[in-house]
Amino acid sequence: MGVSIDVGGTHAGTARLGIREIVRQLNTALGATLVGALAGTKDPKISYRWARVDGPEPRTEAQKRLQLAHRAWTVVAGVEGEHVARLWFIGANPWLGEISPIEAISQDRARDVMDAAHAMTEDRHGA
Repeated sequence: MGVSIDVGGTHAGTARLGIREIVRQLNTALGATLVGALAGTKDPKISYRWARVDGPEPRTEAQKRLQLAHRAWTVVAGVEGEHVARLWFIGANPWLGEISPIEAISQDRARDVMDAAHAMTEDRHGA
């Protein structure tokens, strides 16, 4: 039996956060190196600077990826817990053609990533 996910609530929750708070939460959950990778930067420490009040802001493309990652994190961690969510983010994923959600996010595959997050939490088998 699947778990009902409030898609609108998840989106609204992320939308209400500032980008610096999103980055702080992702840094805590995934680590700066993975956050930089999903945002599409080669600098593994840039997300620490993005999280600072006086730090630079991520580019628009990176902000979209960070928001997507936060939404996916919220969905998976909310049902499966943080440990499983971290493994989900870095592992090969059958719903994403056997690439990781980190890589899919860096490729701007928003719909695919969110479909994979929902499939994970609804306990569907890979396509």
